[in-house]
Amino acid sequence: MDFLGEHSPELLPGRRPPLPVQGAVEAPHGTTIVAASFPGGVVLAGDRRATMGNVIAQRDIEKVFPADEYSAVGIAGTAGLAVEMVKLFQLELEHFEKVEGAQLSLEGKANRLSTMIRSNLGMAMQGLAVVPLFAGWDVDRAKGRIFSYDVTGGRSEEHGFAATGSGSLFARGALKKLYRDDLTENQAATAVVQALYDAADDDSATGGPDLARRIYPIVTVITEEGFKRFTEAEVSEIARAIHERRMEEPDGPRAALL
Repeated sequence: MDFLGEHSPELLPGRRPPLPVQGAVEAPHGTTIVAASFPGGVVLAGDRRATMGNVIAQRDIEKVFPADEYSAVGIAGTAGLAVEMVKLFQLELEHFEKVEGAQLSLEGKANRLSTMIRSNLGMAMQGLAVVPLFAGWDVDRAKGRIFSYDVTGGRSEEHGFAATGSGSLFARGALKKLYRDDLTENQAATAVVQALYDAADDDSATGGPDLARRIYPIVTVITEEGFKRFTEAEVSEIARAIHERRMEEPDGPRAALL
């Protein structure tokens, strides 16, 4: 970013001149991203739908990407700008590691992403916002951590679980009832897919598991062993089990009253 800022500042997302239009710009938007921590790491997942206004722009978009070996980013907001920002973020982390001979701390990665989001504020004011969810394994603290952001680059650490995107209200509500501190990796993955299912139930911009087209949420996990993406077969098994259960209970699992 520093190199581009010095030599070709017009190539940076946040340095582009304002668009000569009135009102918000219509572009594909991605939603919804959810994350949940468990004793051995953190799970980050996202649905596959991108919308443009009231139209489904893409049914199988990918919204969760590895940032480096021990962290991942889930994108919500303007899809094109978000993917570009993630690629630049990946390059920043790789560049730092090659120059310094060591990885940036998880805190440092979260701060760097915050700076990149803030540089896009001008575009965000025109409706082209990027609001990611960042999660990773903190090598120093030996635990998984989750960070959420706002359009101005404001960063907040989330404890237990988090969600962002248009379906985040419903996904967060679902996780609030399903989440426990002692979840296993597979249980945490099931919980986030349940949350995405609930979000799709009430938010038209969020796509649930599409069994007919075999399009399932992207589910990733980051532990002390590094980043891992669940295979399509693994996510399919979770999604089909949830679907079978919801044939009997359409609103999903019930939480205890006390």
